[in-house]
Amino acid sequence: MEEIHPAAVKHLPPFITPPGQTDILFVVMTVFLIGIVLIIGSLYLRLHALPEQVAHRTHKVQMDIVAILAVISLFTHNHLYWIAALLLAFVQLPDFTTPISSMAKSLEKLAHGGDRRREELTVVPEAAMAQSLEMPIHDARRSEETLKVVPGTPPLPDKLEARS
Repeated sequence: MEEIHPAAVKHLPPFITPPGQTDILFVVMTVFLIGIVLIIGSLYLRLHALPEQVAHRTHKVQMDIVAILAVISLFTHNHLYWIAALLLAFVQLPDFTTPISSMAKSLEKLAHGGDRRREELTVVPEAAMAQSLEMPIHDARRSEETLKVVPGTPPLPDKLEARS
């Protein structure tokens, strides 16, 4: 072991290393500091992404707005944007587009309904119907008789009709 300088104290603390050797305390503290910075940074970014994760189960437009507010708050360090994103993520906005588009489709059907060609109804004789159903004619007549008639509906016609 080398001689200690005469101005040095006789009992040096253990974290002081002699010249030319590796400083173990410095290496441990460097690894610890890098690990803590990575863990805190990961938690910080995860906390910043919280509104986006909550908004994932909402509508597309609402999720896009929340994502934009979260990114703005991340780069500007303005917490008001993050709070607005979090509140917007938890509030369910009413869906106006679905009923309005449904009404538009219904109005379009009503408007163009008269222009469509109506296919003619074909009259099927009882014998042909019974043959297609593979039952005797008297069973076909009996099946017509067993139909329940709802009050206020017109009576069944004598000939059966089928729509194509």
